[in-house]
Amino acid sequence: MFPRLFQIGNFGVPTYGVLVALGVLVGLWISVRNSAKQGIKPENAWDFGIAIVLAGIIGAKVLYIIVDWHTYAQHPREIFSLATLQAGGVFSGGLIAAFVVAAWFLRKHQMPALSTCDAFAPGLAMGHAIGRLGCFAAGCCYGKPTHHFWGVTFTNPLASQLVGTPLNEALEPTQLFESAVELSIFFLLMWMFKRKKFDGQILGAYLFLYGIARFFLEFLRDDPGRGSVFGGAISGTQLIAIGLVLAGGLIWYLRPAPRVAMAAAR
Repeated sequence: MFPRLFQIGNFGVPTYGVLVALGVLVGLWISVRNSAKQGIKPENAWDFGIAIVLAGIIGAKVLYIIVDWHTYAQHPREIFSLATLQAGGVFSGGLIAAFVVAAWFLRKHQMPALSTCDAFAPGLAMGHAIGRLGCFAAGCCYGKPTHHFWGVTFTNPLASQLVGTPLNEALEPTQLFESAVELSIFFLLMWMFKRKKFDGQILGAYLFLYGIARFFLEFLRDDPGRGSVFGGAISGTQLIAIGLVLAGGLIWYLRPAPRVAMAAAR
């Protein structure tokens, strides 16, 4: 596709980076607006959002390197190469790192944890939907060869050079599939947010829905790291996806009792 948006001399602007940055800004804007509706100060919401974005970027890169460690172990200098910096990273790694930093930040600043995460969950889905378009432009996170009419063929040599994208072969457009799923989750979460009944409802729904979607989308992926757990049965990302589903279900299972019912019990 278009790994570089434009290039002037030796300076090039990666399309992936631009779209990820756009996704971050849009996601943060949505999250801060939702936070205000939850009674959270906008300045606290902005600081929280920036902290988890930085954690997410670092976590995604770290898991990307771990997943393809057999390559990086042989060529350690590649960890700091332009190709690695421009690669998409692994979203699950970013999500885990973001949650760790979020827990620390919320505790330190005494912000309502579940309520804040509810406000940020839809923005996370929208930001991810836009970011996956960047993956598509870069050619990373590519799918398996396919004969379906929706198959996409990458022809830009830069995509192959930077992230190893197979060229001149129809592939499953896994990046577009995931972007569409995340966009659908965003609209559903925003609908739920306006009708929220308990703290943690939106966060739990996001973890559950994204975990299920990512687990099955992984079967269509063909970039490095697929089928690396339990003797090749599933990928590490699928194992994390199962954890997300369980976490989301647990949040809903342990949800606070409805206020009406609590009042009646008294």
